Amino acid sequence: MREKKASTKWQRLRARYRWLDHVARAVNRYIEYGGYHYVASITYFSLFSLVPILMVAVSVAGFVLASQPQLIESMLNAITGTLPGGLGDKAGELLTGFVEQRTSVGIIGLIIGLYSGWNWMNSLRDALTALWGQNRSDLPLLRTIAADLLALLGLASALLLSFAITISGSALGRYLLGLAGVDDTAWGHNVLSAISIPLALLANWLVFLWVLTRLPRKPVGVRSAMRGAVALALGFELLKQAGGIYLRLIGNSPTGVAFGSIIGLIFFISLVARMLVFVTAWTATARDAPPDPVKPPPPVVVRPVVAAPDRHGLKPALVGAVTGVVATLAAQRLRPRRRS
Repeated sequence: MREKKASTKWQRLRARYRWLDHVARAVNRYIEYGGYHYVASITYFSLFSLVPILMVAVSVAGFVLASQPQLIESMLNAITGTLPGGLGDKAGELLTGFVEQRTSVGIIGLIIGLYSGWNWMNSLRDALTALWGQNRSDLPLLRTIAADLLALLGLASALLLSFAITISGSALGRYLLGLAGVDDTAWGHNVLSAISIPLALLANWLVFLWVLTRLPRKPVGVRSAMRGAVALALGFELLKQAGGIYLRLIGNSPTGVAFGSIIGLIFFISLVARMLVFVTAWTATARDAPPDPVKPPPPVVVRPVVAAPDRHGLKPALVGAVTGVVATLAAQRLRPRRRS
């Protein structure tokens, strides 16, 4: 009777704190499947991809400035008038060099960007594949690169769609407020901000749902990834709000702007990568998640081992036998004879 009551109590506790058991299983999966390794890899290639992005941006700015020589002249005058001494001349020469070498800078940036982007997408897909409990398919290298680049283009398309949803929703809200004649009021701006948050959450949810279901190397059901996409959308929005507060805090200090922004960017990328990998583990351990593929046991190989006779063991046995015979004969010779 006591055992039955204890079992019932334990089942009630498990049902009450089932979410805690789910989190514990997610943490165990995160550690067991190498979550720390994947987070470090994603963070590294994310930071490495910033360099070619800046090079391409500089190249685009160079093409824009090359078509407007008056703008270049005004920028050079502003730079030389602001910076003291020869520093302004050096900065002007640097700007002129960027404009003249815009084509080569853009080509090199695109080449490095393709390499770093492929490595970033490869690390991200490997992380999601492993945390979903899937086996990484050993495709040829060229097919793997092509599939990862297509996935990168798909992710870029999903991000553009989410930005379009957010921007169009905000533009529609401003248009409606303008029709009502309250677009310049404080409460009108508050209403617009309140409308933009659900739109941003919806856009984030669509992007993360696509990431969770299409980036693993084997397809995953949409139903099992919906809650994970909701958690990622909420977490990403909270991180964006925290990042905005952080930038406002360091904006008053020149040192904070110079170094704090870089540190904050690295920390933000690491947190997003860690959140994505952990939520994937949390989604993969849900009750409605697909079961992990069962790996067949390795084949049993029977290898008979034939032991060679130990020839060295005969010598000690022979020496022992001879010693025993000699000792017996000596004992008989030394035994005293009985008198008749």
